[in-house]
Amino acid sequence: MKWIAFSFFLLFNLNAFGQNIDEKWVLEWNQERNISNDDFFLGLSQSADYVAIATPITLLTAGLIKKDPYLKQKGLQSGVAILGTYGIGYILKKSIKRERPFNQLEGINPIQYKDGFSMPSGSTAVAFASATSLTSTFPKWYVAVPAFGYAGAVGYARIRSGEHYPSDVLLGAVIGAGSVWVSGKLMKLINKN
Repeated sequence: MKWIAFSFFLLFNLNAFGQNIDEKWVLEWNQERNISNDDFFLGLSQSADYVAIATPITLLTAGLIKKDPYLKQKGLQSGVAILGTYGIGYILKKSIKRERPFNQLEGINPIQYKDGFSMPSGSTAVAFASATSLTSTFPKWYVAVPAFGYAGAVGYARIRSGEHYPSDVLLGAVIGAGSVWVSGKLMKLINKN
């Protein structure tokens, strides 16, 4: 829990004092991108919601088919984490109301124009929730590396597209991973009773 509090402290201090770093990175990554790769990165970004929905459904279905209580529990935990991630992200976006980079910075050429606010990155949040769910279910390097590689690539794609600042993506990653941790604690409490 301490690392979550520290992450929020660090994030909001970086946001207040490091605005130039946030702006610099989003401008660099957006302006220096190879536009022939835009469709790939747009698809990667858009896949995050589908992966987030498929992760708990797949774990739960596998648990039911195999009659495996561990997989069923992990599927439920993942579902709670994904729902929590969406909920927290929605509340924070409506509370913080940070404009997207393409609405604030000159020189941003967005891949697409999305409505809504920037902080936190919801796509990154659910990608990290999915990666953390899979890694907590199957704690092997060959699960963790591609899962977190995918989540990190989604975060990069969100910055590259001009839709999010790096701090939006960082907060999204913390929310996604943190939601899995919290849902794991909730599942343990429920199973004790």
